[in-house]
Amino acid sequence: MTEHRETSLGLQDNTELLHRISARLADRFAGVFAAETVERYVFESYAALARTAKVTAYLPATTEHFANDRLNALAKSNAVAAGVPEVLFVCVQNAGRSQMAAALLTVEAKGRIHVRSAGSLPSAELDPDVVAVMSEMGLDLARNYPKPLTDDVVRASDVVITMGCGDSCPIYPGKRYEDWELPDPAGQPLETVREIRDQIHARVKTLVASLTKETTLP
Repeated sequence: MTEHRETSLGLQDNTELLHRISARLADRFAGVFAAETVERYVFESYAALARTAKVTAYLPATTEHFANDRLNALAKSNAVAAGVPEVLFVCVQNAGRSQMAAALLTVEAKGRIHVRSAGSLPSAELDPDVVAVMSEMGLDLARNYPKPLTDDVVRASDVVITMGCGDSCPIYPGKRYEDWELPDPAGQPLETVREIRDQIHARVKTLVASLTKETTLP
């Protein structure tokens, strides 16, 4: 039986598995990033997610997804030509408002906008009441997970929308920034969480109309 070392994070050492993830992503990004860059992003993503992970069984899978998204963001920010508009929703824990906004925008945009969300101090898991009210709309957030806010996803975004996270989001010239003042659903009655969801949905529809109009202009 293979002996596992304990890391400083108190988790089993997944070095070999992370190397395999790095190899897969290096193949995917061949010609875009060096294998060393991909590996660094994989190990950094693992460390960032492990800090708040309650259940470690899915950590390698979420690491691969998170690292892949960060590398896509980095590739986009390095590219000269702009393609589909990129929107980033940021709140403190990435467990409520920003997750609802990202899910609603994904549906409303119908592939015309690329959507991300992140948290300045991400929680270990999504708010169960948020998952419940979104499921009422037929949107399954059960597999989603809170993600740390990283510089690369901000750089890649055309629009950054903050929700109660103060000055934690870095500011870059040329980006469109909005602050949506909405109550935090954490600890609120279910009816209040529904009201917050509906407020976000209305704002998302306005955002879609704005961005799709901008991208169709000559």
